[in-house]
Parts: sequence; structure tokens; C-alpha cells
Amino acid sequence: MTEKKVGVLEGFKTFLMRGNVIDLAVAVVIGAAFTQVVNSVVKGVINPLVGAFGTKNLDAYSSCLKGPCQVVNGQAEGIRILWGSVLGAILTFVITAAVVYFLIVLPMSRYLARKAARDAAKEGTKEVVELSELEVLKEIRDALVAQSRGGGAGTGFAPGAGPGSGPSSAGSSS
Repeated sequence: MTEKKVGVLEGFKTFLMRGNVIDLAVAVVIGAAFTQVVNSVVKGVINPLVGAFGTKNLDAYSSCLKGPCQVVNGQAEGIRILWGSVLGAILTFVITAAVVYFLIVLPMSRYLARKAARDAAKEGTKEVVELSELEVLKEIRDALVAQSRGGGAGTGFAPGAGPGSGPSSAGSSS
């Protein structure tokens, strides 16, 4: 039973120490802080801009679907559609998405594209060097094969042999 406890606790520790769990926790914390910034921008900038055409509070925009929309004795009568709240939430979402895209996603994708281009250029250079080394090795191999066949690749003598001992002097006694 002790082995299972140790195994479970060890597994839990391993789970917590994974990089993606830590990254997710950091993202949640930063997301919460970022939400406050976006809400401040909406309340401090967007709502006053909208307020230039009407009320500063988007929640005040509504339409009455049925009956007179009024409050009588603390009770709301009629059916009110609060489309201003929906508009505020949509604006908050669009602003959040725009800030995340332009300040995080776009610069990161440009950085990764530049890094990939540099890596591809380095890989291309490495392939050219490897290819040229491969070609040199093939030429050396071909020269050695030609020499071992006794032709010396057209030089007329084998390596280590003296003059006149090549294949041209072996069978010609004219």
C-alpha cells in the first residue's frame, strides 16, 4: 500500500512539474490581469466614446419586447432585451482579441518566421557543404577504384610503380 501512495504522489509531482502545466498556470494568471486592463479600457475609453452618442453606460441600452418596460414597486414589468450589455461584451471581446493578436501573436509569428528562415538558410549551407564533401569523397573513391584496376585513371602508371612499368610498356616490345 505504501508503494501505491509513493507512486501516486510521485506521479502527481511529475504532473505538476511538467512544463505545460506551469505554462498554463502562468497564462491563467496573466489572463486574469489582462482582463482587468481590457475592462478598464472599455469602461474608460470605449464607453465614453459610445456615450458621446448616447449614454456612457452600455448596459442602459435596451429595447422592450412586450408590454411597458418599467419598474413598479421594485418589480420589473414587461420583457426587456438588454442589447447594450451584449454590445459591451462583444466590444470587450474584440478589443481583447485585437490586443492579443497585435501585441502577442503577430510579433511572435514574425519572430518564428525569421527564426525558421535563418534555420533553413543554415540547413541549406550545411547541405551544400555536405554535398560538396560528398562529391569530393566520391571523386576520391572513383580515383582509387580506377587506380586499383591498374589504369591509374589515365595517368599511365599505377601508384608506387616506376616509369616504364605501367600497362603501356608491359606488352609492347616493338
